[in-house]
Amino acid sequence: MVNETMLVIDEIGALRRQVARWRAAGERLAFVPTMGNLHEGHLALVRAARANAQRVLVSIFVNPMQFGPREDLATYPRTLEQDRQALAQLGADLLFVPSAAAVYPRGLAEQTRVEVPGLSDTLCGASRPGHFVGVATVVCKLFNMVQPDVALFGEKDFQQLLVIGRMTEDLSLPIEIIGVATVREPDGLAMSSRNGYLTADERALAPALYQALRRGADALLDGDPPHEVERGGLAALRAAGFKPDYFAVRRAEDLAEASGEDRDLVILAAAFVGGTRLIDNYRVRRGGLD
Repeated sequence: MVNETMLVIDEIGALRRQVARWRAAGERLAFVPTMGNLHEGHLALVRAARANAQRVLVSIFVNPMQFGPREDLATYPRTLEQDRQALAQLGADLLFVPSAAAVYPRGLAEQTRVEVPGLSDTLCGASRPGHFVGVATVVCKLFNMVQPDVALFGEKDFQQLLVIGRMTEDLSLPIEIIGVATVREPDGLAMSSRNGYLTADERALAPALYQALRRGADALLDGDPPHEVERGGLAALRAAGFKPDYFAVRRAEDLAEASGEDRDLVILAAAFVGGTRLIDNYRVRRGGLD
């Protein structure tokens, strides 16, 4: 379903006027926020958005607030024209591409911030201080700009999905949050814009992250305690050539430490291969795998 008339808007006022027209027509709006450099994982979100609403709006904004001082903001891949064509091919109705000045008119230092305590402070939040404040703040701002009925996020970024869901609930935002299953390469590697940083040798090694998660899930289902699964996962990643950040078994609903009684679990991992930090996760429900 190619949309040759897909709108591309960079001003908040023009965005709101278009959304108001759709609202006046009684049309339901689905929103997919992205940082661009779109791959099949992003496009799966757009397809799911189309299944949930009459109108689909996608944003591309590389958010400076969620990058740390030594992270890859300057080099993060930007492929706007390629992304625009892909979205038009899928029938998206509007691409919103605001500037940093439009999103943060007073600059980052004076920007009001949104924080989700607890969920933001563990795992990736512990390794990347301030990251989830940047995520929650920009998503809250985009939600207020777009005012969608439903917003879609990938389950690959599982902690991010929980943070956004909690923020939406706590701030009483009238938006349904939908998580969409991780899209993987044939060898199991979760699709990510950062995969493009990998050398050929690193790319060949990268699927070992997902393999370690699968082995951890099998061990949990065999009755191994979470701390042993975590220790084994870290050892497996080191043996494969990764520099692990964490390999953690957590309760899926809130990322609390898992106990033997918890049935709905998630194994989350972050590890460096070369200079590239990869993340992935695997849900485990006692009695069966996802």
